[in-house]
Amino acid sequence: MAAWIPITLFAAFVQNLRFMLQKHLKATRLSTGGATFARFIYSAPLVALIAAGYGMSTGQAWPAVPGRFWAFALAGGLAQIVATMCVVALFSRRNFAVGITFKKTEVLQTALMGFLVLGEAVSPAGLVAILIGFVAVLLLSDVRVPGGPAGLSRFFNPAAGLGLASGVLFAVSATGYRGASLALGPGDPFFRAALTLAVVTAAQSLAMLAWLKWREPGEIARVFVHWRIAGLVGLTSMLGSLGWFTAFTLQKAAYVKALGQVELIFSFLAATFWFRETTTGRELVAMGLLSLSILILILAL
Repeated sequence: MAAWIPITLFAAFVQNLRFMLQKHLKATRLSTGGATFARFIYSAPLVALIAAGYGMSTGQAWPAVPGRFWAFALAGGLAQIVATMCVVALFSRRNFAVGITFKKTEVLQTALMGFLVLGEAVSPAGLVAILIGFVAVLLLSDVRVPGGPAGLSRFFNPAAGLGLASGVLFAVSATGYRGASLALGPGDPFFRAALTLAVVTAAQSLAMLAWLKWREPGEIARVFVHWRIAGLVGLTSMLGSLGWFTAFTLQKAAYVKALGQVELIFSFLAATFWFRETTTGRELVAMGLLSLSILILILAL
């Protein structure tokens, strides 16, 4: 089995834990910006230590950093900030599982973005797997929420807009991160991933710090008041991001994101057993299709 597969499965599992924690953090009355900032500020120092420690222990020096690295890394980091804010805001409009579902429109968009920006096309089998997964996402997205919009308005409403926007932005960030890692040239994939992540999280922390200082006075202090939950958000963010960045270094972003849809299964398990939400027959069929798409992807690649 190729190394990127278990790494991606690990990243998806940890990311699901982070979203669960972020939903709980949002319930502590932190703003959307505050809950997003918690993800970056607590993970940035950990990532920097890991990158520095790994480089020293393996005797690797900082590689040459071309200008395209900064363009890819900073564009990806900014897109991820806004995408994360969209997802956190979405939690207050739809239930946990549906919030994650709308976000998953990112997979097809990542395939398109990777082709347009990096010139990376997917294979026929890979495209079939992605399309089956997309059908599963459509089935999961067609969920009626009591008291919520009906008919076509279930798809054309602010919640759907937030989810689709997050999908576009996450596609931009995934493509940017792969482009940044590739810009560092050949070498140890984990070291390249850790260095890229260290730069990105530091920039994201500074950007969110400036934003909250300007737009939401007092919110920074509240993030540190809730350090227990916020710290866990940062820890799971760091672990998940290391997994994603390493997988992006090893494999095309479209394939990584397609396999990462296993997070939907994790999210429905969390919704059922943690948040006590019900699972319908439609959702079970969708999860079966999703499992099929993941199996095709693993066997085809």
